[in-house]
Amino acid sequence: MAPRRYKGIVMYRLLIVIGLLVILYFLVRSAIRELSGGKGQAQVLTDKNQMVQDPVCRIYVTRGSAVAESIGGQTYYFCSRDCAQTFQKQLSG
Repeated sequence: MAPRRYKGIVMYRLLIVIGLLVILYFLVRSAIRELSGGKGQAQVLTDKNQMVQDPVCRIYVTRGSAVAESIGGQTYYFCSRDCAQTFQKQLSG
């Protein structure tokens, strides 16, 4: 009876060790990704597909197809050059 009970204890210990190793793997992988500083390819692709709102006509466009203008140290996204020019006129006058 003792050897059978011993096998059960060993099995539980083995499962706990495997579970801890899996958790450790994911923690180390996450830390390495953070330390590398890169966003990763998936994040770069989603940035271009992110929807931004034109401040003039309130239309949503993808960041990749929007007209980007840096005004006063802030980047604004527009659906067209006309909206960008209108926005600059509104700010100046």
